[in-house]
Amino acid sequence: MSKSVLFAAAMTAALSTVSSAQAACDKMDKVTAAWLPIMQTTAYYVALDQKLFEKACIEIDSNKMESPNQIIDSLIAGRADFGPPGAAAGIAMIAESKFPGKLKVFGLQGGGIKVDRINDGLIVKPDSTIKSFADLKGKTLGHVPGIQWRTISRQMVKAAGLDPDKDVKLVDLAVAMQVPAVVGGTVDATLSLEPVGSIAVASGKAKRAMTNPVASVIADPFYSGASVMTTKFMTERPDVARRVVAVIDQATDLVNADFAKYKAVLPAYTPIKADQLDLVAQPYLRGFKDLDDTDVKSYQALVDVFIAQGVVQGPINVREKLLTKADIGE
Repeated sequence: MSKSVLFAAAMTAALSTVSSAQAACDKMDKVTAAWLPIMQTTAYYVALDQKLFEKACIEIDSNKMESPNQIIDSLIAGRADFGPPGAAAGIAMIAESKFPGKLKVFGLQGGGIKVDRINDGLIVKPDSTIKSFADLKGKTLGHVPGIQWRTISRQMVKAAGLDPDKDVKLVDLAVAMQVPAVVGGTVDATLSLEPVGSIAVASGKAKRAMTNPVASVIADPFYSGASVMTTKFMTERPDVARRVVAVIDQATDLVNADFAKYKAVLPAYTPIKADQLDLVAQPYLRGFKDLDDTDVKSYQALVDVFIAQGVVQGPINVREKLLTKADIGE
């Protein structure tokens, strides 16, 4: 029997054990999570909604953040044990370069052209003449706050033949402020993660000038989100860490298998309203057990952009930063 089959069987056994009744728990293990209200985090919302953590004898202290940096800062400072799907994939590697051995990645989230899953969009007014990044000369571009999306935005501008230091003004904008900023004219466009594009389309006050622009430049599929845990959590409580991974993988499978059903949880955690759900784009979610060479190469391409722009010193081999079965006792 192959190792992958054995691992899948082990994970299934672990899930069936923890999904028996919460009454079977001798105690509830408290775990602190830090997350961002974006589509990439959908598996975590489903895990909460379906009480998968409780069934795994885990009590979640759930903390919503306003920017990707805050998630990674919480992990490095020891204020959180893990960042659910949607934590910043690039910032995680910046943190790892400054504090080696602090973090492990156990899932990736994003979108892609070939897989037909939307991760990001160039958002503009309905009557805007901006059709691509090449049209941004002399304009203002908003993006998710922090070094990750500042770096990605710079790369997109450079790829369009413009100088990000001279031709375009880049502005940090919290997720909830992006559509209002475009509508109000504070910025000419935003490079936004889902569900901002869906909200823009639903409002009728903004639109996607481009869909998945980053995948067309950096890597397809493109992963800007990651599931991340601290090595302290993994080392000190490997059994609990293993259960967290199993729960996120289970929730990821549920979302991937029936997004139409499980997207109903989104209004409780993101700016999406119930009457906008039909317009929401399904994210591309990769659980721990699903990660393959294509995923690793895509993640590496993102990290290489950070190295090329001097944000972090290389080389960095992302494969060495991924959680392994041995790390959690499998």
